[in-house]
Amino acid sequence: MQRAIDRVIQTYGMLTSREAAAEAQAKVENYIRTLYEAGETDDNRLTVCGLVYLRELDGSNDPVKAGYTGM
Repeated sequence: MQRAIDRVIQTYGMLTSREAAAEAQAKVENYIRTLYEAGETDDNRLTVCGLVYLRELDGSNDPVKAGYTGM
């Protein structure tokens, strides 16, 4: 589990900034711990889920915010 958290923080730091990654660390640790306790033990899946979670929190996955209008 810790390996997945470290990978999420490292990757997210490359996508945004080190400061944003440091601020998000507590949130992603809690989220991944919840997934782990629910039965997900695959480090790769935990990493992907953690990155998706952080991207949703910062609005990066919202197509409207990204400027896509569907036209």
